[in-house]
Amino acid sequence: MPIQVTLDQMLTRRGMKARELAAEVGISETQLSLFRSGKVKGIRFRTLAKLCAVLQCVPGDLLDYQLDPEDLNESDDARSEL
Repeated sequence: MPIQVTLDQMLTRRGMKARELAAEVGISETQLSLFRSGKVKGIRFRTLAKLCAVLQCVPGDLLDYQLDPEDLNESDDARSEL
């Protein structure tokens, strides 16, 4: 997967535990764990904004992208997503 979640590095830099972050953002520890592991297919912008507000960062600090030429191939369900 070319999109990688780098939230763990930000938690380390901030000296914060995932449990604390989940409580401050208002999501379950399970939801946060799934996001941290990259096992979710999406995240609401509102949740991403809350993560950034609590961690005092920008979305690019939590996500990374590695080029994959396959990303340029349009899939059938890509037309219905944005």
